[in-house]
Amino acid sequence: MSAYASRMARRTVGSWLQGPGSVTRDPDDFPGRRLGLPAEGRGSVAGVGRRLIALCVDWAIALALSTLLFDRDQWATLGVFALEQTLLVGLVGAGVGHRLLGMQVVRVDGERPGFGLALLRAVLLSLAVPALIWDRDQRGLHDRWSGTVLRRT
Repeated sequence: MSAYASRMARRTVGSWLQGPGSVTRDPDDFPGRRLGLPAEGRGSVAGVGRRLIALCVDWAIALALSTLLFDRDQWATLGVFALEQTLLVGLVGAGVGHRLLGMQVVRVDGERPGFGLALLRAVLLSLAVPALIWDRDQRGLHDRWSGTVLRRT
């Protein structure tokens, strides 16, 4: 076993045995660093609070439309939400909630996702579980699998 592998094995086992907070983190690390994004301000990864508020805004719009058009059917609400996410993220890179809170969905290379990736992202987001599993860059599985990131504008 190489010295690096041995050191990583001790660190992994040690962190598991010692509990949370035992793994030392790079003080210069921040969400988006591995993607080439700034630590804060325009172009940085959007924060959790901002994302949750945007989600609530988009869900409220879907619920209102579903109530008006489909007698508040739960599946219709989910469908309206997914359709809104697909169309608006595909066209302009942001749903209504994203736009109101100063965020935009882009591919990792900075381009608009287009309809294909927006549809994949909306379907995964509608399943909820992929959106709840995040990486160090604060990207849910719905963003990782669609190759997108939610940035501040």
